[in-house]
Amino acid sequence: VQLQASGGGLVQAGGSLRLSCAASGRTVSDYGMAWFRQGPGTEREFVSRISRSGGSAVYADSVKGRFTISRANAKNTVYLQMNSLKPEDTAVYYCAAGGNYWYPRNQVDYVSWGQGTLVTVSS
Repeated sequence: VQLQASGGGLVQAGGSLRLSCAASGRTVSDYGMAWFRQGPGTEREFVSRISRSGGSAVYADSVKGRFTISRANAKNTVYLQMNSLKPEDTAVYYCAAGGNYWYPRNQVDYVSWGQGTLVTVSS
């Protein structure tokens, strides 16, 4: 499956953005889907993962209550709604397919990655 992330941009602190991850090659409903991010000078970190059906989702503590992951299997697309953005949310955001329900943070379990979209939050 090939993934294309989009929707990044520059936003002021407290603002919102919605990222999209469009899949091609295979149906996205075959996979759990996740978002990761990599900030300046940091390692790539887990943000959120949603199950194949969309019935369950997990979040990093740093984004819980502010970000919402969702999926539209009919559109072969996964979303990340980001509200109340903070400067520390500034990062390149990557979508990924696959993963493990019990260990969603394990990056090696993801079979495909998008190219990333840059989110910059100004203070």
